[in-house]
Amino acid sequence: MRLVRQQKRSQKPQQRPLPKVHIKIQDGRFEISGMNVWYSHWRDPYHLLLTIPWPGFLALIAFSYVTTNALFALAYLAGGDCIANARPGYFLDAFFFSVQTLASIGYGAMYPKTAYANLIVTIEAMMGLVGIAVMTGLAFARFSRPTARVIFSRVAVIAPHNGVPTLMFRTGNKRRNQILEAQLRVYLMRDEVTTEGYFIRRLHELNLIRSQTPSFTLSWTAMHPIDESSPLYGMTPESLAATKSAIVVSLSGIDETVIQVLHARQTYAAHEILWNNQFVDIFYHTSDGHRYIDYNYFHDVVPID
Repeated sequence: MRLVRQQKRSQKPQQRPLPKVHIKIQDGRFEISGMNVWYSHWRDPYHLLLTIPWPGFLALIAFSYVTTNALFALAYLAGGDCIANARPGYFLDAFFFSVQTLASIGYGAMYPKTAYANLIVTIEAMMGLVGIAVMTGLAFARFSRPTARVIFSRVAVIAPHNGVPTLMFRTGNKRRNQILEAQLRVYLMRDEVTTEGYFIRRLHELNLIRSQTPSFTLSWTAMHPIDESSPLYGMTPESLAATKSAIVVSLSGIDETVIQVLHARQTYAAHEILWNNQFVDIFYHTSDGHRYIDYNYFHDVVPID
């Protein structure tokens, strides 16, 4: 008997199998099923309430508000004739009395007249204080999240710059304010096979001629020289497509208006990297010596003769 008990104790509890994550690479971009879908975060309600779209957020608040008042109305009806000036057994009177109690309105026409009703009112008043504080905090958190209105050129180009083939793309600040201490980081993501024969999806950082600026206001053209030290050295459009390569761009900085860190990102697939093309110049000079930018040509490119 002792031996049997020891064997039972030594048995490890069965673990639940981990869920499978489906990953698809299309045009060099990762596509994870269910990622960034607001209705897949029910196990993390705070994150859900921050990421759910505004119509869904307002609908969820309205549903919670009506449901809470309906439950308290049923609780009042369960106490019999416990609300003064309310029709006994009438659901709407109990419901609207709950609305007044939850919001601390207190018109005075209806009021509790039994100890049972006063107990329910006390519980509901406490829930109302907590609920209003939570909803206010969530709404403020949604409004206060920093968002970057930064645009990237639809394509990247590879063109000569100072005699060296250079990867280039554009980014612009649409808010017309300043993004302080802005910095760009660029990566090449591609499929590789190690010397041991293992498949790996590897990131290579690409060095830029200028990776940061003290003030990002209008436009910024990022440039990566493709020399012997570059991971792009010797690659062709065909090899980029064969290795499912993609250029991943990450921009961060401090918004001078709200003094908060903001982020923006962009991914260029292999077919969005145009070889032997250059961007159309968007800087123009006037006859009186001034300069201006025409954003109508921000995404335009022309082939190099």
